[in-house]
Amino acid sequence: MTTSPVVVAVAITGSVPRKKDNPNLPVLPAEQIASTRAAFEAGASLVHIHVRHDDETPSSDPERFAEVQAGIRQACPGMIVQFSTGGRGRDPAARGLSLVHRPDMASLSTGSVNFPTIVYENPTSLVNDLAARMQEHRIAPEIEIFDLSHLHAARRLIDEGLIGPRPHIQFVMGVRNAMPADEVLLDILLTETKRIIPGATWTAAGIGRDQMRVMDWALARGADAVRTGLEDNIRISKDRLATGNAELVSLAVELIARHGRRPATPAEARAILNLEPA
Repeated sequence: MTTSPVVVAVAITGSVPRKKDNPNLPVLPAEQIASTRAAFEAGASLVHIHVRHDDETPSSDPERFAEVQAGIRQACPGMIVQFSTGGRGRDPAARGLSLVHRPDMASLSTGSVNFPTIVYENPTSLVNDLAARMQEHRIAPEIEIFDLSHLHAARRLIDEGLIGPRPHIQFVMGVRNAMPADEVLLDILLTETKRIIPGATWTAAGIGRDQMRVMDWALARGADAVRTGLEDNIRISKDRLATGNAELVSLAVELIARHGRRPATPAEARAILNLEPA
């Protein structure tokens, strides 16, 4: 019997985790490339990239994004490269500067939301500008959903011709002050997605201790992808830090197997997410 493939996305660094919290967090470009290679060998087919000025400071430097992308494309043939356009600690005017380097995908949050210590601001004008830049550079958006209203904002982008009718959607669950990790909420979000964006592919990301259980819920509902990585979760258990992104990917692969599925190859991942071949 043929098992169906699942895209394994690995978010390697993020804008919040710090080396003092987990010394295995990759921050410098060479560290990020090496960590991505290990995750790729463990089964990841998509990498989500933030870059840093240093261990504490998120960066919008387009040349640092380009350096990491070039290294990953050499070390991980065919892997899908996704840039973050997220806003924590970054100048809104600079959030889309890296898109000139044409990654395969880029994240696109379609509305504002409360985070633990800030409001993550995504005004309509910024969202429309980022979507237009992605369209100009033929970059596929991953729509980040932190609230039900963000789905309807994505539908408006489709109606206005700023994104295509088959976007990839990620439900982000477990951020404090935002959408909790609740299985009932996932069903509500899925039902609404299928009603208003029936052509979408989807995944769900659980933050911190919710990472594995949200992944389990998503796989039980036939998700096209799962997401793991040190951006979202730095621990294997309360008492043990993850040794790196590859260990988290390996745990995701084991869970995928328990659902009777397997990790997608890079070529399969591109087909699932409606991307051009590498």
